[in-house]
Amino acid sequence: MLQRLAASRSKWRDTIINTRRWLHSEDSQAAQSYTARKNSWFSPTILVLGFIPVFTFALGTWQMQRLQWKVALIDELQEKLHREPIFLPKRVNLSVVPEFVYRRVLLRGRWDHKHSMLLGPRVREGSHGYHVVTPLIRSDGSTVLVDRGFVAKEFADADTFERGETGEIVILGMLRTSHTRNSFTPDNKPTEGTWYWADVDAMADYAGGEAKNVQPVFVEQIYEGSSQDATLRLNKGIPLGRAASVDVRNAHLSYVITWFSLSAFTTAMLVRLVLKRRAQNHHRPLPRQ
Repeated sequence: MLQRLAASRSKWRDTIINTRRWLHSEDSQAAQSYTARKNSWFSPTILVLGFIPVFTFALGTWQMQRLQWKVALIDELQEKLHREPIFLPKRVNLSVVPEFVYRRVLLRGRWDHKHSMLLGPRVREGSHGYHVVTPLIRSDGSTVLVDRGFVAKEFADADTFERGETGEIVILGMLRTSHTRNSFTPDNKPTEGTWYWADVDAMADYAGGEAKNVQPVFVEQIYEGSSQDATLRLNKGIPLGRAASVDVRNAHLSYVITWFSLSAFTTAMLVRLVLKRRAQNHHRPLPRQ
C-alpha cells in the first residue's frame, strides 16, 4: 500500500514538473517571437502637418514678391507725384491716362454746377459727408470731371455747400481713374443723383457725354493750405480737396509675416510629432509574462 502511494506521488510530481517546463518553454517562445506594433508614419495628422508648412511657405514667398512689386509701384507713383504739374491737352488720349495716374495737372475753366454730383457717403477725420464732383468746362479743351473734395453731411443734405466761383479759374489736381468697386458697394443710381463710387464713364455720360464734349477723365483737386484754413472751409461748407499723397494700400508685409510664422510653427509641430513617434516605436515594452 505504501509503495503504491509513493509511486502515485512520484508520478504526480513528474507531471507537475513537466507541465511547468512546458509552460516556461511556451512563454520563452512567445517572448522571442513578439514584435512591437509600430505606429505608421503616414497617419492623417502627419500628412496634414507635412503639407501645411510647404503650402504656407509658398504663400509667404508669393507675398514677398507682391511686397517688392507694391513697393516699386509706390515709389514710381511718388516719383510721378513730385514732377512739375502739366496742363492737360485739349483732347485727352484716354488710352494713356493709366500711365499718368497720380500725375499733378493744371486745369483752367469754369464749373458746370448744374451737373454736380455727390459721391459717398465718405468719412474725413471722423466727420461724415460726401465728395463734390463737378464737371469743369475747359476754355481750351474738353470738359473733365473734378472731385473738388469733402463737404460735411449737413451741408450736402441741405444742398447749402459752397458752389464756388462762377468765372474762369485755375486749379491744381491729380489725375486718377475709376475707383475699384468691391462686392459690398451698391449700384450707382444716376437718375436719382446717388453715387456710391466713382464710375467715371457713367459720370461723364451724366454730365452730357460726347454730345457736350465731356470726356471720362477724373481729377482730384489738391488742397495745399494750412490745417486752420481747412477747418474753416469745412465749417463753411466749402469743398476741401485732398492732400498730394499716394494712398495705395500696402499690407503685404503683414501677410509675409503671417504666412512665414505659420510655416515655422507647423514645421515645429511636425518635428515634435515625428520625434515622439520615433521614440514610441523604439521603446515599446514587451507584454507581461
